[in-house]
Formats: sequence, structure tokens, C-alpha cells
Amino acid sequence: MTIYDISLTISPNLIGWPGDGAALIERVLKIEDGEIANVTHLSMSAHTGTHIDAPYHFLKDGNTVENLPLDVLIGEASVIEIKEAPLLTATVLKEAHIPQNTKRLLIKTRNSEQWKKGAKEFIEDYVAISGDGAEYLVELGVQLIGVDYLSVAPFDDLVPTHQTLLGANVVIVEGLNLADIEPGAYTLYCLPLKIAGSDGAPARAILQRSVTH
Repeated sequence: MTIYDISLTISPNLIGWPGDGAALIERVLKIEDGEIANVTHLSMSAHTGTHIDAPYHFLKDGNTVENLPLDVLIGEASVIEIKEAPLLTATVLKEAHIPQNTKRLLIKTRNSEQWKKGAKEFIEDYVAISGDGAEYLVELGVQLIGVDYLSVAPFDDLVPTHQTLLGANVVIVEGLNLADIEPGAYTLYCLPLKIAGSDGAPARAILQRSVTH
């Protein structure tokens, strides 16, 4: 088996959503200062790095992250690549040849080049899914959608895409690094931190692919 880590490394230098602030990672106990152990405190948005949006993020009465179905977060997944489109509309997605009966879909775009080159500045013109694109994914029966920037929705039109997907109980995974991932079939493991009452949580996401001879 080949395992690919598609998670972003959380650090104070990691790009964050505007207004969220950088992750604060502070060692509050240090062995070199005479303590018996090193202890680190963390302070960051629930939507830092690779993370999951729970329905509660955009729906007043939606489920919170600790209640998301684990069987959706683990299982067969399809990775597709859409290179040129600036916006993933229903038309673009229809032409992307999404494998039939795909339940977990990860979309690789030019966004992943941001992670590959170690970009330090947030970009507003990232590739995202439009409202009608979200409706199309729901019609297809997709249960989990993963994207390679910090939002599944366009920067200037966040609500329709999120509400459509979350309203249909589609799990949203944002902030994936798919730069080194080839399109194809994989097994996805993506588990968010179990935080009570939260609208989202950071997650560790990996893909596993069988090696065939």
C-alpha cells in the first residue's frame, strides 16, 4: 500500500482565512528550563489548515462536528483534476467525467500549486464550487466533497454553495494539499478533532492506494 498525506502542516506561518488570525503554537513548559516535560498550548480557528465544515457552520440548527458520520469520512474516494476552470460550475463538473456512483470526491485544481510553492499570502481568486455546481454534486449523490483551498465556495459568494452542500448533509473537507496526487481511485481516511458543539475542526487526511502488479 502507498500512503499519501494530503494534510497541511499547521504552523504560525500557514495561510489562514482573512480575519481568523494565525495559529498560535506555544510551548508553555520546556525541558531546557528545568521542567520534566515539554508542553505545548494551541490557539487557532476551527477552520485552520486541512479541516472539516460541519452543517452548523452555515445552518442555524445543523449538526456540529462531533456528530458527523464516521462512515462517510472513511472509504473509497475518487480524485479528479480540473486544470483550467476558474469556477467549478455544474457545466464544468458535468464535463469532468466524475466516476459513476462516487460517494467521496476530491477535486484537484490549480489551487494545490499554492501549497506546493509554499505560498504565504491568501488569494481571493482561488478555484471554488459555484452554487449550481453544489446542486449538481448533491444530485449525483456525493456524500463528501474535498477541495484544495480554504473554502469550497467562492470568496465573494460563500453562502449558496455551503448551504446547498451542508443542507444535504454533504461533508465538506477544505484545505487539502493534492499537489502530488494523481487522479484515480483511493481510500480516504479523514478524521476531524472531536470538539463538542463546534462548526468545524482541523483534520488529518490521508489517501491510500493499492499497488498493483
